[in-house]
Amino acid sequence: MKPFLIQQLERYALRLTELDFLLSREDIMRDMTQFLKLSREHAEVNAVATRFARFQQRSADLTAAQAMLVDEDLREMAEEEVVSASAELQTLEAELQRMLLPKDPDDARPAFVEIRAGTGGDESALFAGDLLRMYSRYAESQGWRCEIVSESVSELGGYKEVVVRIEGDNVYGTLKFESGGHRVQRVPATETQGRIHTSACTVAVLAEPDEAEAIKINPSDLRIDTYRASGAGGQHINKTDSAVRITHLPTGIVAECQDGRSQHSNKAQALKVLTARIQEKDRAERAAKDAAERKSLIGSGDRSDRIRTYNFPQGRLTDHRINLTLYKLLSIMEGDLQDVFSALQAYESAQQLAALEIGISA
Repeated sequence: MKPFLIQQLERYALRLTELDFLLSREDIMRDMTQFLKLSREHAEVNAVATRFARFQQRSADLTAAQAMLVDEDLREMAEEEVVSASAELQTLEAELQRMLLPKDPDDARPAFVEIRAGTGGDESALFAGDLLRMYSRYAESQGWRCEIVSESVSELGGYKEVVVRIEGDNVYGTLKFESGGHRVQRVPATETQGRIHTSACTVAVLAEPDEAEAIKINPSDLRIDTYRASGAGGQHINKTDSAVRITHLPTGIVAECQDGRSQHSNKAQALKVLTARIQEKDRAERAAKDAAERKSLIGSGDRSDRIRTYNFPQGRLTDHRINLTLYKLLSIMEGDLQDVFSALQAYESAQQLAALEIGISA
């Protein structure tokens, strides 16, 4: 294991001793807020320290077994222990590296996924519908729940714009790399001469704000408009001005919701989306600053960049940020995204580990 990781792990062991002492103090136990905060930290630190202790024990076991290899009577047993200890140490090192990486507190949050048609007209809108279906199928495979917040349906099908809320385990942490430009190359259904067209959509993934930690918006900075919703929904949706559009005047950011059955529920949902967009704007500005400093490709928040190409004639998906190419596009469009997400998460982990090493050595 690299020396800088050992240094970090040794700090966890020292912190665990400090936390054990703090949690034994009567004044801390009487302050429930502080006690719970320290208890949560203790659980996290203890998990790392326990794995590190096991790593140290198995390292000692490996050293002892290697020393026994010179003994003819003990060589067979020593060889078995060398193999066993080496395999476990490799697993432990990988686990400890993951545990040391900085965690995004929003990873566990639900997310809003916004898909907008771009260049390509009707074909782009159809592709937006395909992307929504792809994400919905993946969400279904994960046991997540999806609900459409707002939609603008195109004349030939698909969407000019659609916003969907997805709730489940680690939704934002899984989908956050999807923000960016998605390009499709295929023969559109409307093409009579069989020519391949290139169209594009943009995707934005926003963490749903934690109500306790969400930024505070001054009500005087908001303009709230109501209007009659359009689209599916039966008689009720067409007879009432239940749809809500909220504009944040200082930034010009707009959010709307028309899926709910009441103006009150739509207003609450639109406000959540608006807050998420404002927080994402702040996040993007911070990430862009970080990207300028360390040239990070993932998490830069720059949605104007083309991040992925879906080439139907070749059955190919290419993620340009990590040079990933997969020739199983049809299954991916049916929601088989795990290979894509795993590769992106592995890349992010490698980038974080490199940044951690630089930060420690600086």
